[in-house]
Amino acid sequence: MAGFKSTERYIASRDLEVAVNAAVTLQRPLLVKGEPGTGKTVLAHEVAEALGMPLIEWHIKSTTKAQQGLYEYDAVSRLRDGQLGDERVRDIGNYIVRGKLWDAFAADRQVVVLIDEIDKADIEFPNDLLLELDRMRFFVYETRENVVAKTRPVVIITSNNEKELPDAFLRRCFFHYIRFPDRETMEKIVQSHYPDIRKDLAREALNVFFQIREVPGLKKKPATSELLDWLKLLMVEDLPPDALRSNEKQVVIPPLHGALLKNEQDVHLFERLAFLARRGT
Repeated sequence: MAGFKSTERYIASRDLEVAVNAAVTLQRPLLVKGEPGTGKTVLAHEVAEALGMPLIEWHIKSTTKAQQGLYEYDAVSRLRDGQLGDERVRDIGNYIVRGKLWDAFAADRQVVVLIDEIDKADIEFPNDLLLELDRMRFFVYETRENVVAKTRPVVIITSNNEKELPDAFLRRCFFHYIRFPDRETMEKIVQSHYPDIRKDLAREALNVFFQIREVPGLKKKPATSELLDWLKLLMVEDLPPDALRSNEKQVVIPPLHGALLKNEQDVHLFERLAFLARRGT
């Protein structure tokens, strides 16, 4: 089986390549952390393609329970069908709804499972999946059925570090933190997404982007996804590089800044800094 490597479309560091392939070899879930917008979710898509496996995605919300990944018993539908005299009600299995992990366990070939943003759920969520992810099996109480994975899936779990994950869960994972790309890596990422972008525009845009990230007090620093959106708008609007360039070391709000700054506090921060810069000249 081919291993995971960086591609023209997805620029991965050597450390990330090693982490993915180590997790696959060890048959442990790969826990990926990093700033929002650094490509954690996209990584699962790229791993699935590189390994030639289908991808099953489970996007976690604050209300998501671990049990939903296994199965749910639709008692309401069964009660309704019973009232209507439906013959289906005799078989409780008709009201068992498979979850994403059951789909992965039942697959005839090895798959990649993405458990996306696990830190959004309740703190007990990771612990509630310990046994299932470790042994790759679970029990369906309503039908007295043991569900065992036909092949062990490759599990990729992402976290934005919104809350600490339990130690028992962490011990069962291979961990990797995606560091924010440096200037050279970001240039490669931009080139991979926009091969026809003008070099002078890309250079000035990256200058502005990294300057913004260095401004102290930002509530949310723009990440890779914001940069790519911003560049797309700059290209559509056909803005000249001079529109981004400043001959003086002043703080200015960049054009189309709504793609980079995602809350009013950060916009107001830049407005204040720009005002102070003008007063100081």
